[in-house]
Amino acid sequence: MKTTLNIDDTVMAQLKREAARQGRTMSELVETALRNLFRSQKKPAELSPLPPLHSGGALVDVADRDALYQAMEGR
Repeated sequence: MKTTLNIDDTVMAQLKREAARQGRTMSELVETALRNLFRSQKKPAELSPLPPLHSGGALVDVADRDALYQAMEGR
């Protein structure tokens, strides 16, 4: 597919030099660069679930403000 892109002059000059150095076309280099960009943006693998945590249960009912203050302040 043909398309038109606006590319900074210095980037275009680098692209031309690199294409000549590699013996490839500018289109090939741009396409390869875009493919690499898109490949690197793939979603990471899903993480496995965390193991269950056994905390020993609640020390205080957080709905009971007085009991909560007492537990926090060591009264």
